[in-house]
Amino acid sequence: MTPSRDPLPETVEVVVIGGGLAGLTQAIALARHGISVAVIDREDPARALGAGFDGRVSAIALASQRMLDAIGLWPHVAEAQPMWDIRVSDGDSLLFVHYDHRDIGNAPFGYLVENRVLRQAQQAAIAGLPNLHLAAPMAAARIDFGPAGSGRPAAVELADGRVIRARLVIGADGRQSAVRSGAGIRTTGWDYDQAGIVCTVAHELPHEGVAQERFLPAGPFAILPMTDDADGRHRSSLVWVEPTATAAAIMALPDAAFDAEMRRRFGDGYGDAHVTGPRWSYPLSFSHAERYAGHRMVLVGDAAHGIHPIAGQGLNLGLRDVAALTEVLVEAQRLGLDIGREDVLDRYVRWRRVDTLVVSAIMDGLTRLFSTTAAPVRIARDLGLGLVDRIRPLKKVFMRHAMGDLGSLPRLLRGERV
Repeated sequence: MTPSRDPLPETVEVVVIGGGLAGLTQAIALARHGISVAVIDREDPARALGAGFDGRVSAIALASQRMLDAIGLWPHVAEAQPMWDIRVSDGDSLLFVHYDHRDIGNAPFGYLVENRVLRQAQQAAIAGLPNLHLAAPMAAARIDFGPAGSGRPAAVELADGRVIRARLVIGADGRQSAVRSGAGIRTTGWDYDQAGIVCTVAHELPHEGVAQERFLPAGPFAILPMTDDADGRHRSSLVWVEPTATAAAIMALPDAAFDAEMRRRFGDGYGDAHVTGPRWSYPLSFSHAERYAGHRMVLVGDAAHGIHPIAGQGLNLGLRDVAALTEVLVEAQRLGLDIGREDVLDRYVRWRRVDTLVVSAIMDGLTRLFSTTAAPVRIARDLGLGLVDRIRPLKKVFMRHAMGDLGSLPRLLRGERV
């Protein structure tokens, strides 16, 4: 497709590189608060909205949903399945943790939304924001952040030769971030030698809004409730983790054989079940940037931290970045400060770094803990699940964490405008 030639201003306050779920949400949040933004994204929006582009479903924690509502994006979400309960189990063990939303209030833990539906909502939201400019498909060929400590704006040269100047460049361009590497920021990371198989399962019995995380020896097997389809069939999204080689072999199976392998793990609690639609497979890895910010640049989402999909925390971490950075930049602008200065961005770094390090370490630890088949370890973790289920104060802490309601929350995560 011919690259976008939509009119772009020569100067904006912020350029966002990457128009994915975190990047475009960041742009919408800033534009809603009066900050002019240009988004540069390599992906063709029409392709990204197609049914075959991304089969994943995102678990949007309650706090994240409040933020999406506060910035005017949530009203455009066409379909969202409330997550009323969460059940965590270890293989065929009789011990498990069951989180019931009624133990802490009337609200759900969050919502399950297809990524395609979230992208549609983003495109609808930006239509009413004249201070948000999207160039896609388009690449940033070169970024000049300027001398450290100078008042000179950053300059982003696009692949078609146009140049946009801004006080701040936000890197939201994923785990292979060009913004991050261009700023000389290294990462720590590793490959899990696992792949996540993603597909939609139609099933006979209703899921009742219960999300299940089953830890099998090969990896997590998550059953995430979805809205019924147009024909009224009950559906769930399956995130099925296997070693890379095993996942490739499973993906290569004919439909009937793939269905049989799925049902062996899926169980009979949902009645008759079968895969509907395409399947996808994604490699799983861990990455963490040594720094989140520098002179006239800052990182959000997977550009700053990429984690294992266990417990579905990846996008919520990115949305917490968005909420914190929006509050920092909007307040700095109101005070007349240069929003690209490192001392301004340091507040964002301090706010987000501890949270992301703690969550990343917990998710990595859980991945390794539940991948161990040694009998003493399995006994210990099963007892741990049983204890958490019975110690109500501790259980409520974990439930609040699942809702995204712990810690020092930015105003957007409380459902308030900045």
